[in-house]
Amino acid sequence: MRLILLGPPGAGKGTQAQRLVAKHGIVQLSTGDMLRAAVAAGTPVGLRAKTVMDRGELVPDDVVVAIIAERIDQPDAKRGFVLDGFPRTVPQAEALDRLLMERGLKLDAVIELKVDEGILLRRIEKRVAEMTARGETVRADDNPEVLKGRLAAYRTQTAPVVDYYAAKSLLRSVDGMASIDEVTAAIDRLSSSARVSGAGRAAKSSRRKGKSSKKAKRTNRTKRTAPKGGPRRKRSAGVKRSKNISAQRKNRTRRRLTRVR
Repeated sequence: MRLILLGPPGAGKGTQAQRLVAKHGIVQLSTGDMLRAAVAAGTPVGLRAKTVMDRGELVPDDVVVAIIAERIDQPDAKRGFVLDGFPRTVPQAEALDRLLMERGLKLDAVIELKVDEGILLRRIEKRVAEMTARGETVRADDNPEVLKGRLAAYRTQTAPVVDYYAAKSLLRSVDGMASIDEVTAAIDRLSSSARVSGAGRAAKSSRRKGKSSKKAKRTNRTKRTAPKGGPRRKRSAGVKRSKNISAQRKNRTRRRLTRVR
């Protein structure tokens, strides 16, 4: 199973990704986690990412895609994966397509968690108020104003990715405002349906290839058995009778000539 979860910040993608991992034994590919892991491991790609991050710049797409490539080549990713937080732009989606194609892999589905932004903002306002009342430290990026900026960035950069996958007939949508369990159940239904459809497409492709192979074999046999001058044509019964009659007449003529002599 290979899935992508799309949705704005606060839609619950991380929670649903963890549930998919637990149920199906696949791995969660979070670009942020992978970048940090690659940097910590000191891999060549991780060192490139660290250099960029130390300058306070965004990690370029080719570095992110290289890190994803390294990750999906690891043994535990053979059963499948769920991508959370990537792709964020159409060029990243196109790069991911090329990466999967090179490995003979395909996505089963892209699941969009649709949410009400107004409700998301009210939820974070409530959470911040409750944390403040308990005397807990509120993260700098955990406030309504930051969320508004992230939502605006999502609409500008990532929303076109939804259209990109819709055009490929891979997009499925889920009501992200439902309860966590209801969202999980909906994702399970959609991902199962996508796998069945994918298996059907693969079976049809296999049958088409089989028919093409049989046709090619028949063509090759015909070429081998046909004479050099072209395929042998059957003589009609009328032509055969005509030749037999002609031969009989010649024989009778020879016999008469012989008796006369």
